[in-house]
Amino acid sequence: MDGIVSLAAVREDRFWAVVACVGRTRRIAEIFTSRDAALADRAWREQQVRAYESFLRSSRQPPPNYSVEQMRRADIPKTWRPLPALGFLRGQFI
Repeated sequence: MDGIVSLAAVREDRFWAVVACVGRTRRIAEIFTSRDAALADRAWREQQVRAYESFLRSSRQPPPNYSVEQMRRADIPKTWRPLPALGFLRGQFI
C-alpha cells in the first residue's frame, strides 16, 4: 500500500498565509496553521496601516493590502521571512 497517503500528512502540508500586496508585488507576510489566526493577523495588520495612514501618505508609500490564502508548504519560498505590519523594513517596501 505504498500509494496511500494519510490524511494527517496532507493537512500538515497546508497552511494559511497572510499575503501583502502593493501594486503587482505580492509577499507572504505571515504563516499560520489555522484560518482564524490568519484572519486575526490580517485584521491587526489592517489596523496598523490605518493607524499610520498619514505617515504612509507623507512618505508617498502606497499602503499594502492584505488577504488570507491557503498555501502548501512547497509554495513558501525557502528564504521567506515574516513582514512587519506596514510591509516595509529598513526603508524597503515589500
